[in-house]
Amino acid sequence: MEARKGYHSSDTHQEVAAKAPWFHNLHLPDGTQTAPDHFLGDFPAYKWQELEPALPANLDGWTALDIGCNAGFYSIELARRGAQVTAIDSNPHYLEQARWAAPQFGVEDKIEFRQQQVYELAQDDERYDLVLFLGVLYHLRYPLLALDIVSRKAKNLMCLQTMTMPGEDVFSPGDGLTLEDRHLMLEPGWPKMSFIEGSLADDPTNWWAPNHACVEAMLRSCGMDVLSRPGTEFYLCKPSHMASTTRELNAEELNAALGRRI
Repeated sequence: MEARKGYHSSDTHQEVAAKAPWFHNLHLPDGTQTAPDHFLGDFPAYKWQELEPALPANLDGWTALDIGCNAGFYSIELARRGAQVTAIDSNPHYLEQARWAAPQFGVEDKIEFRQQQVYELAQDDERYDLVLFLGVLYHLRYPLLALDIVSRKAKNLMCLQTMTMPGEDVFSPGDGLTLEDRHLMLEPGWPKMSFIEGSLADDPTNWWAPNHACVEAMLRSCGMDVLSRPGTEFYLCKPSHMASTTRELNAEELNAALGRRI
């Protein structure tokens, strides 16, 4: 894609520097990168390379929700495929970057940016064809509450990406366990989530690391079926045929947590 007419790379470099620090390394149309020395490498481009083949190439007519949009990398990619995107983040610095970046790619009319917490999504009934919930869950104090809210937003597809514990084991004990069966919880594949007190990787908001079995179990408990795992720690899901029943069972507690009366 060409750079903006009459706009020079030096101008872009200056604007990028003025908006630092960047967590998304955007490859701008004029060749400028926003975070070329990112400690994770070319992030999140290498994550997108895993995910993008699993998503429809043509998203014309689709609505999408990008939760924790940061500087807008994924929102921009979805908009370039034709989606009308709602992008939320709680951090005003990242949103300023995203609002600046979208016009560089000519998709500013396809993306609405909002400063919003994930829990605030419960305040309206809007639903989306595609929901991206990437790199957020483990930063939240109340992950299952968030997943309950987010799963209700997805009409067709939802993609979850989260930091996990090592291992792929899945242990399925079945129903009918008794208190005397609690030793089974020590099995490597029992769904479990590690709580991180303090910080991990110098980030005090890295609160949780579920194991693989726990991620799938949490998704099922929120009415989602896992369709595929397009990349490391990615889970592509769709609403289960039992979603309405599952969510009805959770509705009373969820409404209480959100301060809603029914």
